[in-house]
Amino acid sequence: MVLAQLAGSIKGALDRMCNAIVVDDKVLNDCVNEISRALLQADVRFETVRGVQASIKSTVNQQALADGITNKRRVIHRAVVAELRRMLDPGKPSFTPTKGRRPASVVMFVGLQGSGKTTTCVKYADYHRRTKGFSPALVCADTFRAGAFDQLKQNATKAGIPFYGSHTEWDPVRVAVDGVDRFRNEEGCDLIVVDTSGRHRQEAALLEETRQVADATRPDLVVFVMDASIGQAAFEQAQAFRESAPVGAVIVTKMDGHAKGGGALSAVAATKSPVIFMGTGEHIPDLEAFDAKSFVSRLLGLGDLSGFMDKIYVIPDDDNRSPYQILEELIKKGNFTLRALRLLFQAVQSMGPLGQLVSMIPGLISDKFNEWEGQAKMKRYMTMMDSMTDGELDGTNAKLMNQSRINRVARGSGRPVREVVDMLEEHKRMAKMMSKLPNVKRPKMSKLPNVKRPNDINHLVNAIPQPLLNQFGGKFGLQNLIRQMGAQS
Repeated sequence: MVLAQLAGSIKGALDRMCNAIVVDDKVLNDCVNEISRALLQADVRFETVRGVQASIKSTVNQQALADGITNKRRVIHRAVVAELRRMLDPGKPSFTPTKGRRPASVVMFVGLQGSGKTTTCVKYADYHRRTKGFSPALVCADTFRAGAFDQLKQNATKAGIPFYGSHTEWDPVRVAVDGVDRFRNEEGCDLIVVDTSGRHRQEAALLEETRQVADATRPDLVVFVMDASIGQAAFEQAQAFRESAPVGAVIVTKMDGHAKGGGALSAVAATKSPVIFMGTGEHIPDLEAFDAKSFVSRLLGLGDLSGFMDKIYVIPDDDNRSPYQILEELIKKGNFTLRALRLLFQAVQSMGPLGQLVSMIPGLISDKFNEWEGQAKMKRYMTMMDSMTDGELDGTNAKLMNQSRINRVARGSGRPVREVVDMLEEHKRMAKMMSKLPNVKRPKMSKLPNVKRPNDINHLVNAIPQPLLNQFGGKFGLQNLIRQMGAQS
C-alpha cells in the first residue's frame, strides 16, 4: 500500500501505547511525538504537524480520564484517528455534477504539465460514466503541448467517450468555447470535462491562460490536478491556482508509488481545497474517490468495509459484470475449473492493486497474493493458463494434467515446471474453498456504510461468503467492526 512506511510508524506508536502497563503523560507524549516524527518524515508540513500534535494533546485530557486504563487507550486512539481525518478533510467540493442535468455540467481541469492532467480528465469522465451512469464528453483545450489532443483522443476512444479538439486552432479559449458549445447542445450529454494547457513550471502565462479559459467557459467546477511526488510543495501550487481560477476541488495523482503522498494530501487540505479523487495507477479505471475517513482507516489497518463492497459491486470487467457477479456465477456452477480461476483473477485485477484490497479488509487475501508481487504472480498464472487447451481449462478431473501436459504448458508459457505445479496446487486450494461458499444474494441497500439496523447487518452477513466472514470473527465480530467504524466517524 502507498505510504506503507507512514502507516507502519503510526500503527507502531499506537500499539506501543496500547501495550503500556500504565497510560500516563509520558506514554501519551511519546506516542504523539512518534506520530509527529512519522508525519514529518512523510513530508507533511511542519505547521500542520504542530497543529495535529497540539490538538491531540488537548483532546486527551488526562484529568478527565481517571476511570480506567482501557478507556485512556481508547480515547487516545480515537483522538489520533480523528485528528488525522481532520488534517486531510477540509470539507466538501463547491460543486458535484448531477446526472441528467440540462444544460450539462462543465468541469475544467487545471495543473502543471506532467501531473497526469490529460489522463485524469479521461479517468474522471469514465468514472462518472461507469459508476454513476453519466453521459460525459471531453474537450481538449491544451494547445500548448504537442500531442495533447492525440493523447486525449486515444484514451477517450479506448473509454468510449466522445471528444472534441483541433490540430489547427491554437487559441485555447476558442477551442474550449467551441467544444463546450457543441456538447451543451448535444442530446443526452450531461457532463463536459475540459482539459487545459499546462507548463513545466508555474508561471504567469499559465495562470493567465487558466483565468481566460475559466472566464470564457464559466465552468461549474474547476479541478486542480496535482502530482503526489511534490509533497508539501503542493501548498504553494494549490494557493497560486486558487488565486487565478476558482478551484473547487483537487485530484492527487500518482498515489500508487510515492511516499510523499501524505505530504501532498495534507498540504492541499491546508489550503482548504477538498481532495475528491486519487490516481492509483496508469490505467483508466485507476481512479479512486477520496474520503478522509476511509483513507485513515486503511492507513491504520482498521479496514474499509464500505470501500471494499463498493469495489465488488460497482467496478465491472470487460464483460460488464462486477467481481461479485462473477464470484456468484462461479459458486452457482459448482465446478471451479482453471478457467473459472482465471475469471476470478481478472475480477480481482479490475478492483485495483491488491495492496488496496488488503488494506480495505485485513486478512482477506492470503500472504501468497499480497501486494504487487501477488499481482505479478497472478499474471504469470494467467499466462500459463493461456498455454492450456480448452479441455484442460474446463476439465474437472485433476488427473487430466499429467507430467507430460505440465511440461508442455511450462514450455508454452516460458515458465519453470515448478511454477505450473504451484499454479495447479493453488487452483486445488481455491476449488476446495469455493465448494464451501454458500449461494448468496446481493443485499438491497443503497449505501453499505450506513449499515446500522440489525436487519441490515443480517443482509450483509448473508452476502459475505463464510470464509471471509470468519476473518471478521463471525456475525458478532462484523457487528463490532461496524460499531467501531461508526464510533470513529
